[in-house]
Amino acid sequence: MRFVEFLRARQWSTVFGYLLFVALMVAGYYYNITFVQLGLIDLGVRLVGMTETAVSAWMAGLALCTLVVAVATGVTMDRRGWSTDLRTKFRLLFGVVVVQFVLTLVAPSIRSVPGFGAWVVAASVGLGVGFPVSFSLAIDLIPVADRGHVAAAITAIAYFAANAYPLTWSVDVFSRLLVAAMLPGLLVLGVLASGRVAAVEAVVSELADQHRAFGTGRFCRPTPVRLRSFAFVVPLVLMFGVFFVDSLGFLRIIDTPALLLSSWQSPALSTRLLIAAAHVVGAAMAGVLYVNFDLERVFLWTFALFALTHVLYTSDLRLASTFPTLATAGPSPLNPMFYAVAVSFYTTLNFALWPDLSTAASVGTYSAVGIGVAGWLATFLSTALSLYFAAADLTLLSHLNVVQALSLLLLFGLAVGVYARRVLGLVREGAAA
Repeated sequence: MRFVEFLRARQWSTVFGYLLFVALMVAGYYYNITFVQLGLIDLGVRLVGMTETAVSAWMAGLALCTLVVAVATGVTMDRRGWSTDLRTKFRLLFGVVVVQFVLTLVAPSIRSVPGFGAWVVAASVGLGVGFPVSFSLAIDLIPVADRGHVAAAITAIAYFAANAYPLTWSVDVFSRLLVAAMLPGLLVLGVLASGRVAAVEAVVSELADQHRAFGTGRFCRPTPVRLRSFAFVVPLVLMFGVFFVDSLGFLRIIDTPALLLSSWQSPALSTRLLIAAAHVVGAAMAGVLYVNFDLERVFLWTFALFALTHVLYTSDLRLASTFPTLATAGPSPLNPMFYAVAVSFYTTLNFALWPDLSTAASVGTYSAVGIGVAGWLATFLSTALSLYFAAADLTLLSHLNVVQALSLLLLFGLAVGVYARRVLGLVREGAAA
């Protein structure tokens, strides 16, 4: 359907909901993967003067504190009915962005360990409240049938921007950019939260009732998914694994100039655009697969891509150590391209999965547990482990061997699990017959 026909087929309020959700999720994800994950390391090591081991401990504390706050917020949202109250969610999100704006503004001026610790605690509270609130907006703004495509658009935009226009990975640069980017977002959220602009209130009133139609996720039909059921726990464990593997490998790769300069921070614009395009292609593929196939196949594709990526990286390193003359041309650009496709796959899945495992009555809790455990806790525990490996002088090849082993273990473990489940299903059908 052409864009003009799309606009004619849908009300303007619905189109506004799509655009608002995409903008909020792109901004939030970009903030987390740049300022929090990368900028916080730079702040602790370079400006505060802490060791990488000490920073890794603080990062693990950040992850745990964020998880606790997120779960408490999600449970409170569901019990008090905030998960289905769009205006309350706008007010909560406005408060979160205000806190993050102040924290982002003052971060480059921190020079002491107590100040760093206070910043981490305050950031944990803001992030913990923000996760369940922002992800629960999907039940108000995005129809179930469109969530895979919308998740792909969020992933493609965020990664294309991050790769096509790279920044120096320092807290100072991130702070200046994000403070400027947050100002219009604060204005928009302030208007939405105020309830005093008649034209905006009319649009919000139309969107506020959409959770009745969009609230039941794709995997909750006909029976809602229970939090302690295999239908929720298995995707949670798999997403934890993929986030952990990605961060554990990525943070070592970006700490290796020979690998980094040929990929995400390459001085050549053509290389960066190639990787950005790979992210877009990966996101589009993941969106199509998510909409048309079951979770098992999407997870198998994701783990297969990560396994292939790390096999390529470790194979190149082994070849370079055995035949140094063959390594003069530098690392292959195929490695970061495959990595980009793999990252886009699981990121797209992450944006669509948690609302689709939820109902309007449970989206706060399920999103909090999903993002808090599988996303945030996995990412920062692997960040802490990666910093520990670096402090222990673990070689690049040894580090990536660990990542490769984990990715292969997840791939074959999932394949065996899928096979065993289907065999068991056939046995039960035979017994019933």
